[in-house]
Amino acid sequence: MDYNRIRDFILSYSHDDEGILKEMYDYALQNEVPIIRRESRDFLITLLVSLKPKRILEIGTAIGYSAIVMAQATCEAVIDTCELDAVRVTEARQFIDKAGLKSRINVFEGDAISTLKSLKENLYDFVFIDAAKAQYQNYLDCVLEMAQSGTVIVSDNILADGDVLESHFLVEKRDRTIHDRMRAYLYSIKNDSRLETAILSVADGMAVSVVK
Repeated sequence: MDYNRIRDFILSYSHDDEGILKEMYDYALQNEVPIIRRESRDFLITLLVSLKPKRILEIGTAIGYSAIVMAQATCEAVIDTCELDAVRVTEARQFIDKAGLKSRINVFEGDAISTLKSLKENLYDFVFIDAAKAQYQNYLDCVLEMAQSGTVIVSDNILADGDVLESHFLVEKRDRTIHDRMRAYLYSIKNDSRLETAILSVADGMAVSVVK
């Protein structure tokens, strides 16, 4: 089966961004900033429109593209998002301000684990994990302390551009840690008694976990 052809067919039905999101998408392409893919964007919007969460946590802000997507897909949700890169934080805050969403999106600068610990008193309805792949399990451990029954946790890029499918020894040596930790993470979320998880081949792979 030609999966690239299937992806192209699916994308032919996907609409392009408009307004501030188009500006951000173009900026990301020109400056090689990693943002969510269009399939991931559409899937995320569909989930959010259905779930209508009130409080969202995002791990990995980049320039704020996915945070704005999530804010626009919900009517009232407050979004806390964290980013290590100071330059990206500045860019994200500028785009968020330009989108008129400064009152609903809070950008926290610094190490994600430290930021999550500082937010541990909050409870979130929806969590989007899209940061350093090798740290997904550490993020999840923190997130579960801020989750409640029914909280939905979405993990993006779980296929690591296909590397996760390969044997450990077929992956470039520099990527083996990510490969091993992501495989361990997928095993964890599928076997954690606190979660119900589906692993999906959307874009670069997404996992949707619901806290029981």
